[in-house]
Amino acid sequence: MSDAKRLAAEKAIEYVEPGSIIGVGTGSTVAWFIDALGRMEDRIKGAVSSSDQSSELLRAAGIDVYDLNATGPLSLYVDGADECDPHKRLIKGGGAALTREKIIAEASARFICIVDPSKQVDVLGKFPLPVEVIPMARSLVAREILAMTRAQPVWRQDANERGVVTDNGNLILDIHGLAITDPLALESAINQIPGVVAVGLFARRAADVVIVGGEPLRIL
Repeated sequence: MSDAKRLAAEKAIEYVEPGSIIGVGTGSTVAWFIDALGRMEDRIKGAVSSSDQSSELLRAAGIDVYDLNATGPLSLYVDGADECDPHKRLIKGGGAALTREKIIAEASARFICIVDPSKQVDVLGKFPLPVEVIPMARSLVAREILAMTRAQPVWRQDANERGVVTDNGNLILDIHGLAITDPLALESAINQIPGVVAVGLFARRAADVVIVGGEPLRIL
């Protein structure tokens, strides 16, 4: 799938305006976008990044990284997704950067999502839905989600069985076994649980354009 990711990422470069500061997401497809962006680093002002990982890649490519508080609204945000439905609603957060991704998407006039064909689904939920939670609320939020959805939340851990910690210092619960027929309602409901920082459903702020890499490359 690396060729499909690369094709989608390189197509997204066409949406970048010279002299602009753009939002840049996180993940393997975005890494291809940053690589392509580095070849035009002298034509853009810089980027706002959704993760420490992406910030490192951007700086290595010679691109200045800005704080969103200093830039104000952005014209463009480019990011990948773990799943995308026919209405351009997304599941994101496999890289544990969902909160910052949501913030940058909200601050951007246009959200371009770049994916390979395997990320397209008819109904969201086969990929476990990430929820970022404040550490002391982990068990509370898990119980509330189980009661709400009857689906199992699992505390995300690394290979050493330590809880994955986000760049914000929080934890991740992944909800398994969902079939999300009303993403907007579920996004709203989970966001109301005390202790939830953000849920990885991008339904209220869906993508404006989805670029699906591969042969043929498609724009939705």
